[in-house]
Amino acid sequence: MLEAFFTDRLMRQRQASPNTIASYRDTFSLLLKFAKERLNKPPSKLTLKDLNASFIVSFLDNREKVHGNSARTRNTRLAAIHSFFRYLALNEPQYSNLIQRVLAIPSKRYNKKLVEFLTRDEVNAILAEPDQRKWSGRRDRAIILLAAQTGLRVSEIIGLNCQDIVLGNGAHVRCKGKGRKERCTPLHKESVMVMRSWLREHNGGPSEPLFINARGGALSRDGIEYILTKHVKAAKEKCPSLRRKRVSPHVLRHTAAMDLLQHGVDQFVIALWLGHESIDTTQIYIHADLKMKEKILRKTSPFGIKDFRYRPNDRLLDFLKGL
Repeated sequence: MLEAFFTDRLMRQRQASPNTIASYRDTFSLLLKFAKERLNKPPSKLTLKDLNASFIVSFLDNREKVHGNSARTRNTRLAAIHSFFRYLALNEPQYSNLIQRVLAIPSKRYNKKLVEFLTRDEVNAILAEPDQRKWSGRRDRAIILLAAQTGLRVSEIIGLNCQDIVLGNGAHVRCKGKGRKERCTPLHKESVMVMRSWLREHNGGPSEPLFINARGGALSRDGIEYILTKHVKAAKEKCPSLRRKRVSPHVLRHTAAMDLLQHGVDQFVIALWLGHESIDTTQIYIHADLKMKEKILRKTSPFGIKDFRYRPNDRLLDFLKGL
């Protein structure tokens, strides 16, 4: 059933992305290893009765307490298990009681921190670090600028080909995001100039990766994180506010969203821009925008002060009467 879940359900029916399949694969590899240790059974000897709700909870607790997984990671593992058991509900109805108990396991609640984002001065400080006299420096600046302006995910950036950058009138970048949904994101004039220069220097074919490493292959997620970390470390010397922040490629995505919000762009448009499934996802940026809250505060009256009605001074009328 587990083999059918991956080959039939995920790959054929849902056409899940490689990232989703890899995440589910890791979850079940860990689950089967845990079952072997606790139940002393190899994976091929396990039955559904072995994977009951109490056992699944024990596995999740073990990952969290012993291996240090966060609550979010725990919930990701549980989501994969729930997906498998929903598939079982259609194919193994005789185990419906066991399946419903597993599906009833709730996600764990956790403290949600305010999103981290960068100011324009901080972004400019990072963009100033790549050495423009070197090929790698010009590539690095193009990557960071594209990420900060468009808000593309790391997976979307490394998946870009040269043909996905459309210049000229209505310049934009095409990408394939979560759920295999394609979207277009417009480019600023500065981004157009940088990308035009990079495409000319890269001189790659339409279907070749847009950003490559020193060996000519496509950049990986780790490669982009390394590039950003290197330039942020150098920028901290000139921009002290960066020392208090942990900058990752996803922070650049948040930065693009906050920049749109602070310029008065509607939440619905921001959700479309970032490729969010729901407009509710953009609520996190409103909670993090202190400037917007300060504007609201200035429209209110402080406590402890008595409201009064303005009355004009009548001394001028007295003056006129005395003439």
